[in-house]
Amino acid sequence: MQAILKRSVQFGYGALRRMRNVTIALILLAGLPAAAEPVTVVALGDSLTAGYGLPEGEGLVPQLQGWLAAQGADAVLVNAGVSGDTTAGGRARLDWALTPETDALIVTLGGNDMLRGLPPAEVRANLDAILTAADQRGLPVLLVAMKAPGNWGPDYKAEFDAVYPDLAAAHGALLMEDFFAGLAAAGADPADPASLSAWMQADGIHPNAKGVAEIVKALGPKVQELIGRVQG
Repeated sequence: MQAILKRSVQFGYGALRRMRNVTIALILLAGLPAAAEPVTVVALGDSLTAGYGLPEGEGLVPQLQGWLAAQGADAVLVNAGVSGDTTAGGRARLDWALTPETDALIVTLGGNDMLRGLPPAEVRANLDAILTAADQRGLPVLLVAMKAPGNWGPDYKAEFDAVYPDLAAAHGALLMEDFFAGLAAAGADPADPASLSAWMQADGIHPNAKGVAEIVKALGPKVQELIGRVQG
């Protein structure tokens, strides 16, 4: 057996994965219960997902991983956040982000499109393509919405904000209506930057570790629901 494992390591992860599958098959043939593998969830996003400006372990993905573990959820989160990414960027790298091990997808994109005033129609088209690709792979999706500020005008805000609920309904995806909902639940007023200061970094855009913790409290139950769709 040691010789076989050594040879598998020489051929890399793919060989190890095949060995694991063979082992599970042998266990099943022997009539023994096979331990369930954790659900692998890819978090596709921008700097909010990547953990911009925060020490390792304090960003969204590690804090959410810890929250899920505390709830007894058997899941592994994969951080596929890239700072500065737009919905077009997320769409372009989706194929390599969705590894064969992926069981579910969280999409948190659109913030950079919004800050740049990119057309909501482009945001819609890119997110629609991402959700369509997930549908084709049979992956349940949690779409996390961003809310446009009023500085681009009421028409832009209305068109942008409508993208997320429309696409979630069209694709049967779960919807988190606002990425920053946890801060509002903690007492912050999104319309008052001063009230957000305790939960935000100096740039006023990215949450600090305390802010991430509040965001996770609101987002966590939705991720639990996503995991339930895989296990159900």
